[in-house]
Order: sequence, then C-alpha cells, then structure tokens
Amino acid sequence: MEQSVLINESQLVQQAIRVLIEKLGTTDANRFLSLKSAQRLDSVLRHQTWQNTLEKESFFDDVFKNHANSVNL
Repeated sequence: MEQSVLINESQLVQQAIRVLIEKLGTTDANRFLSLKSAQRLDSVLRHQTWQNTLEKESFFDDVFKNHANSVNL
C-alpha cells in the first residue's frame, strides 16, 4: 500500500490552482474560484439574517435546557 504524505497548506493551494488552470483554463478557473467565494458570502449573509431575527433569550433557554437534559441522562 502506498503511504501518503501531507503537503503544507501553501503547496496545496498552489497545486490546486495549477490543476484548475490546467483542466479548466484561466478564465473558468477564475470563475470557479469566484463562485466559491460568492457562495461563502451568501451563507454568511444568511446566517447574519437569521441572527437578526433570533429571539436570543428564548434560543439560549432552549439550547441550555436541552443541554442540561442530555447531561443528566
């Protein structure tokens, strides 16, 4: 069985970008990388919207009540 060796994060990013450009071309590789950033931003905005509508006291009561029940089992 072949043993795998982990590379450092910088090398990983460089190799991944090189493969993307090689397989997709410069334009589509850039489009792909931009899409991932846009999706991440969308999830952050969705979470912030959820937080803004959250009734904090009620939420904490539910979370900690459920946590206390599971600890006491």
